[in-house]
Amino acid sequence: MSPDPIRPTVPRRFASAMVIDDHPLFCDALSMTLKSAVGIGKVETSDHLEDALSRLDRAPRPDIVLLDLNLPDVSGLDGLIRLKTAVGDIPVIVVSSMADPRIIGSAIRAGAIGFVPKHSPRDVFRAAFAAIAEGTVYVPEGIELGDPGQTAATGRDDAIRRLALLTPQQGRILQAICAGKLNKQIAFDLSIAETTVKAHVTAIMRKLGVQSRTQAVLIAQEASFSGVMSDPG
Repeated sequence: MSPDPIRPTVPRRFASAMVIDDHPLFCDALSMTLKSAVGIGKVETSDHLEDALSRLDRAPRPDIVLLDLNLPDVSGLDGLIRLKTAVGDIPVIVVSSMADPRIIGSAIRAGAIGFVPKHSPRDVFRAAFAAIAEGTVYVPEGIELGDPGQTAATGRDDAIRRLALLTPQQGRILQAICAGKLNKQIAFDLSIAETTVKAHVTAIMRKLGVQSRTQAVLIAQEASFSGVMSDPG
């Protein structure tokens, strides 16, 4: 019996996936696409980044993660950066309605293995997984990422590199700092000692190369949607 000609050759390591998106109908539709068009057997969903990170702390982990950039508890590239830090070498595909070339390029530079615009037809998801299976980064047709060897890094790219140095817990604390919370409030929210928060804040500022909380917030803002879209490149 000949193989199904429309089913891509997907590595066995892509037997399971996690979809992180807060729109239930889209999650259901994407889960069906991954199962029927890509051949992934198990798909779990999460509607918040923190919930997803909590699940990813436990085994077994999924073989691939699909992430929406705009979630209730995070907006912009910060969520992708924190997710990549948490999952290590598990590939992450961004699936987003914000398909501006600048956002796509920034997502790839932040560690995504591919970018698929939301509501793409099944053929696009097949093509994306086929490319990823061959070790190729997938971006929508017509998008040029430019020369990865360029030496002139933008402030945004530098911010992304620095933010990628943070641990998941440090990412949570930086997000709380961006929300204007004091150490005591952060300690209460995360159920940790205030001295632990202070130690994390010191480590965050060292990794980001800044001297104050305000400067740390500015670094985080570089990875926001507004920071990406302000770049004319």
